[in-house]
Amino acid sequence: MISDLLSEGEHKMAMAVDHVAAEFSTVRTGRANPQLLQRITVDYYGSQTPLQQLASISVPEPRMLVVHPFDKSSVSDIERAIQIADLGLTPSNDGSVIRIAFPPLTEERRKVLIRVVKHMAEEGRVSVRNVRRHAKSDMEALHGEISDDDIH
Repeated sequence: MISDLLSEGEHKMAMAVDHVAAEFSTVRTGRANPQLLQRITVDYYGSQTPLQQLASISVPEPRMLVVHPFDKSSVSDIERAIQIADLGLTPSNDGSVIRIAFPPLTEERRKVLIRVVKHMAEEGRVSVRNVRRHAKSDMEALHGEISDDDIH
């Protein structure tokens, strides 16, 4: 019984840590990272489709992403979706591929990123604490069935 509660708590904590790590990968730093475009969905023939299903994303240079659409007619839709995503990036379209250049970070932008990352980290810590608190309360609810030493 206790081992089930502990393994469930460990699993939930690992999921919370993985979620925070995924959130960190979406932060736009000075380097190009394909994970930045992971959450973008494109209105493709009336349905919202993830960008990864419509195009391949590559990093030819440290400060540039290149999006190669599988269907050339979707280039303008993909470009519009990237602009709407409000990433602070300006895509350029040459008809067949979309290039996204990453400008160097300013000091103001670095300070904003620090605040954002600290907030994400704190949310992760709180979620792990909540999982721990719930697991502990579930064990304490079994107080009559198991010994205090096992609960401790």
